[in-house]
Amino acid sequence: METATLYDLFLKHPVVTTDSRMCPKGAIFFALKGERFNGNLFAEKAIEAGCAYAVVDEEPESRSDRIIRVKDVLESLQELANCHRKKLKIPIIGITGTNGKTTTKELIAVALSKEFKVAYTQGNLNNQIGVPLTLLSMNKSHEIGVVEMGASHAGDIRELCGIAEPNYGIITNVGKAHMEGFGTFENLVNTKAELYDFIREHGGKVFVNKDNQLLFERSEGMDRILYGKNDPSLFASGTIANATPFLEFDWSFFDSSYHVKTRLVGEFNFDNAIAAVAVCKFFGINAERISTALEEYEPTNYRSQFKRTDNNDLIIDAYNANPTSMKASLEFFSSVPTTLPKMVILGEMKELGESSDEEHEKIIHFLKEQPYDKVYLVGAVFNKWSATDDTFRLFDNVDELIESLQKEPVTNYYILLKGSHSVHLEKAVDSL
Repeated sequence: METATLYDLFLKHPVVTTDSRMCPKGAIFFALKGERFNGNLFAEKAIEAGCAYAVVDEEPESRSDRIIRVKDVLESLQELANCHRKKLKIPIIGITGTNGKTTTKELIAVALSKEFKVAYTQGNLNNQIGVPLTLLSMNKSHEIGVVEMGASHAGDIRELCGIAEPNYGIITNVGKAHMEGFGTFENLVNTKAELYDFIREHGGKVFVNKDNQLLFERSEGMDRILYGKNDPSLFASGTIANATPFLEFDWSFFDSSYHVKTRLVGEFNFDNAIAAVAVCKFFGINAERISTALEEYEPTNYRSQFKRTDNNDLIIDAYNANPTSMKASLEFFSSVPTTLPKMVILGEMKELGESSDEEHEKIIHFLKEQPYDKVYLVGAVFNKWSATDDTFRLFDNVDELIESLQKEPVTNYYILLKGSHSVHLEKAVDSL
């Protein structure tokens, strides 16, 4: 089926699902498949559950005219999303980066929503499937789209830009992550910069952190808006006032100054917050509304969250981890004043490829220099490097950690939990 024909069906049934367990009445089911699943096998079930149509790329058992055969379901989903994006004719802000892209996306979306009807990436649906689904969730009522773009291989951002066609772009930063897929740091940098490449080729505008030398140089000659720290000459600039643990900062709009008390933990979130200020200021959001939005935003999904339990104070940053974010979190935690003894629970950093051992060893050496009272390390990679230090407790997985915490409860500590999402450190929160 041609994309134009499929789009006509979408206009009549403007809800898309890729999960046969979640089939809103009248939706279109796209039967995606991967190494461990095959949506083609559930096409009839999706229709029985209420879907108007199912799009498949294998010969269906049923001859129903509600089952549509295409060459490749994922490609059809992406082409449909791109067709829809063109029809919408609204500004799209594309956001990528190693760290902070989800938080930056959330801050921009909530602040823009003070004036506009905004559609934005939900959760971390930022890949070749998530970006099309985000675009297809937009409708004529939306005035601005904010699309997060993730990458784990060279060329990923170029592909996502081809689908979303962003008019504006932000790269939050570039650090070592997903090195298994990129091979070299240079490949990673070039992949993130594909957002700049697309914007440059299509006459868009980028928001650039002046304090990030790499991004400042890569965006040279572009139509760009600069933001940063302690520089009133920039379009948006601010000064960190406090971060113990919640970030507070000051920024100015013409002759007026604003003090913002966020619910974000750590001064490393300043770059995310001032990026949101820059974007929202550009789109004409009132300064008071920007500041209010940033203060009201409360992080979720175990990203930079503070939690006080009956036994301990916790900083939970267990959604993602790479060498850059791990070091930043530890440095921040070391600087936080408290009368409580400090403890860190770290999960291993995934997808680092050949550099994994080296990067974990660096974290071990850094930990030995810090004045922490307890260090618990979760994951086999950590075990290779920490056995020589009897102040570290080692666990193969989070279940072993939980079992230990239940047998030997930890009380009256200030605790940082940081690790890759697949380690699932958040499961240990109820035991702390």
